[in-house]
Amino acid sequence: MSYHCVVCAKQVPDTKNVTGEAMKEDGTVNRSALPAIFNPEDLHALETALQIRDAHGGSVTVITMGPPTACEILRESLYRGADRGVLVTDRRAAASDTLATSYILACAVRKCAPDIVLCGRQAIDGDTAQVGPQMAEKLDVPLITYVEQWLGIDDKTARARRNVGNGWEVVSCTLPVLVTVNESANTPRPRSAKRMMKYKKARSRGEVEALAKGLLEGDFDNYTAELQAAEVEKYCTALSEKGLLLEQWTLDDIDADLSWCGMSGSPTKVHRIQSVVLSGGQYRQFPATQDGVSELVGELVSEHTIG
Repeated sequence: MSYHCVVCAKQVPDTKNVTGEAMKEDGTVNRSALPAIFNPEDLHALETALQIRDAHGGSVTVITMGPPTACEILRESLYRGADRGVLVTDRRAAASDTLATSYILACAVRKCAPDIVLCGRQAIDGDTAQVGPQMAEKLDVPLITYVEQWLGIDDKTARARRNVGNGWEVVSCTLPVLVTVNESANTPRPRSAKRMMKYKKARSRGEVEALAKGLLEGDFDNYTAELQAAEVEKYCTALSEKGLLLEQWTLDDIDADLSWCGMSGSPTKVHRIQSVVLSGGQYRQFPATQDGVSELVGELVSEHTIG
């Protein structure tokens, strides 16, 4: 029996390269100031979905929500083996918190009618781990969190081992199900060179519109609006015929209630931002001798660092 897996993935700022411009005054992340990467734990969710498809057949769809530049992780997903990439993009979804984001993603996932929905445990730009559980609530499906090993599927029953902090437990439930995956669950497979050659030119309509001047031939700046639109449509049709047009959905396409999206659907408000600056203090150097080691250990014990 084959299964349709949907992976919800996110393009996030690389928090290992945080600078002083990383936050805006209103408390939102200044994403343009940081390099963007594939959320690490979402890669493990993708690998779990690919393993399910490899074992049972079916397909893997990756959904991401964001601006057209987020298509980069859709291409990355295709390089690693995904069958389909969908971008949910709409200016009316801007500034969505976890509640609004989970609602929008749930609407998109519902349109795909999957057997299994997979997410990373949490995103590194928020560390809330709320979107997956909130999606399960809105989709009205069972939820398995903190999955560290996918154990398999027997017809319509899925089994997984989940981390419970000081141990683990094996749980099972009937499909459809939503699972959140830990980074310890697997090792994501590398990109396939053959698939990279195949999908490197895959684009969404939003990307074609944004990059039209560089993608299309002729003096694009002097085209009329109608001619520009016609050229974009022609280019997208050519991509579609080659299987290289990434699907792009708006809030209208997924029948989302606008009162639940963006600022109006986001009750979270940033109260205060505090910049933490770590400065070096005094240090002591101990010689690499027996006496030096003894002195170091003695000082650590006296300061209750050890012992």
